[in-house]
Amino acid sequence: MRKALIVGIDHYDHINSLRGAVNDAHNVKTVLERHADGTLNFAQPRLMTGTGPGSGVTRSELRIAAQELFAEDSDVALFYFSGHGYIDSTGGFLCTSDCTSGDDGLALGDIMTFASKSPAKNKVILIDSCHSGVAGTSPTSSQIAEIREGVTILTASTAEQYAVESNGSGVFTSLLVDALNGAAANLVGEVTPGSVYAHIDQSLGAWAQRPVFKTNVKKFVSLRTVTPPIELSDLRKLTTLFKQPETELQLDPSYEPERQKEDSHVPPPDPLKNADFAVLQNLVRVNLVRPVGAAHMWHAAMESKACELTVLGQHYWNLVNQGLI
Repeated sequence: MRKALIVGIDHYDHINSLRGAVNDAHNVKTVLERHADGTLNFAQPRLMTGTGPGSGVTRSELRIAAQELFAEDSDVALFYFSGHGYIDSTGGFLCTSDCTSGDDGLALGDIMTFASKSPAKNKVILIDSCHSGVAGTSPTSSQIAEIREGVTILTASTAEQYAVESNGSGVFTSLLVDALNGAAANLVGEVTPGSVYAHIDQSLGAWAQRPVFKTNVKKFVSLRTVTPPIELSDLRKLTTLFKQPETELQLDPSYEPERQKEDSHVPPPDPLKNADFAVLQNLVRVNLVRPVGAAHMWHAAMESKACELTVLGQHYWNLVNQGLI
């Protein structure tokens, strides 16, 4: 069972309202609800939105919902929040619609306590708010993170920074949704918290808000699966085509089915080698294989040169060899 609580608050009774948080929450719900192939992922995620007067999210409501999220022994319990954040000397807060000063919002320390005590196997906390990077920080030292095993935190900004909105959406959440839609997928189509962070981190400049990633896990959980950029059957042929990671596979013209002109000195295409060559070209497209001493695989074959695994290719060769793919 995979549970998600998704919160977006635009309306605030006493402080400035926002414009993109509710939209962000809907976008996150949509992308998390199903995998790319249409199968259920986080089935029926709970959505809480603060859209206007009389339709807000109070501190009490958010606290109860967060407590319920982390109370069960689920495979994944995911908490997402988009809205105002606040920080003072005691820690950080998620501002709810009824906040008057910020420090009367839901303390991030409460969220961390619920997650730390949760029987859920994986607890994932995603926060798009100002000062959200304080989450998981020791109450006695800002330089120390205190995170129980199984907990992962990804926030829009550091404790000192503001989170930016652009074009009706939080910059962080826009990149998060892109990542979940496949921009952060590995070659088997899995999107993990680590790959999401890498995508967001790479997409933001050195002078922009900086995402914060804190985790204490033995293995990343997949947040969503998408269509992989290469067929699994092609990946598994790595160890068939290359006997060892450092092996150079010798090519010859019979691997290449296309000819620029007829030449009696060039051997004809070999159907079995042509099938292998098609796989090799697919592996080249995802940077697992490269030609040796030639600009392209066509030239490597026609000039009887070789191809080899890239460093990434050697990594996936080892995964296949160990039965991990």
